[in-house]
Parts: sequence; C-alpha cells; structure tokens
Amino acid sequence: MKPLVSIIMGSTSDMKVMEDAVNFLEDMEVPFEINALSAHRTPELVAEYAETAHQRGVKVIIAAAGGAAHLPGVCAASTSLPVIGVPINSSNSIKGVDSLLSIVQMPSGIPVATVGIDNAKNAAILALQILAVADEKLFEKNLKFKNELKDKVTKANQELSKLEYKFLVK
Repeated sequence: MKPLVSIIMGSTSDMKVMEDAVNFLEDMEVPFEINALSAHRTPELVAEYAETAHQRGVKVIIAAAGGAAHLPGVCAASTSLPVIGVPINSSNSIKGVDSLLSIVQMPSGIPVATVGIDNAKNAAILALQILAVADEKLFEKNLKFKNELKDKVTKANQELSKLEYKFLVK
C-alpha cells in the first residue's frame, strides 16, 4: 500500500494537534505517512522529501508548523502536489497567528491551502476532497461524511424544538 497523503510536521510536539488529521484519515481508510522535518534544521531533507513525494504515491501533502512556520511553503516550493498548511499554536508562536500568516501569505506561484490554527481535521477533510475528485470510492465516503454533518444539525434542531421557555416563540 502506498501513501496518498503525507503528513509532515516541524516537530513531534505537533503530533498532539495532527492526531485529528490522522484519526480522520484512518476513519476514511486513506493511506498516509507521517514524518517530522524541519524547514530550518533540515532544509535539504524537506526539499528532497517534497520533490520525491509523488514517487511514493503521495497525492496531497499536509504540512504543519508553528512559529515562523516555513515548512508548508518550502514543501510547496519543492513539489507540484497540493500542499495544505496547518498553522500550529506552539510554544514559540504568538497564539498561532504568526504561523497562520507565515503559511497563508505565500508569494504568487507557490500556493499553500491553509486551514485554521490547530485545525488538522479540516486539513485531512480537504485532502480527502482533493483525492475524491479522481476516486469514486473516496467521493462516496466524503459524501457520507458531509451527510452525517447535516444529520447532526437536523438532530440538534429537533432537540432545540423541544425546549420550553416562557418567551420562546415557536
């Protein structure tokens, strides 16, 4: 089995956030790989990793980083695969805002799709949606997931309709 998604992070301390992405991909039965690589400490390895990702079968890269958060951008500069950035609210971050801006403000020609701070699950959902464009089985899994989200809202409104308050207009 070859990985379709590559999850990389600047430090293993980011794994606590990235677990949401891992769990979603596991639930959707999407093969993935996980690695820790640093854009600042191992820039050559990051470039080589991104350049060769397609040879391993990877179709989408999810790159998480805190602080200066250059990992997603370095990956995007080194591959033509889609890269999804996850800004991390790390110990050397300004509540993740610096990481968010580092990832989202890429120069023209080097796009990085960026999700919210610490929102690894959305990165995995976006990766699934990208893969589902060319895979009917994954498309159906994504459709089922989206329908489950709708069902949750419908059930929540059913519960709300049972509330009784003196001034609640129904």
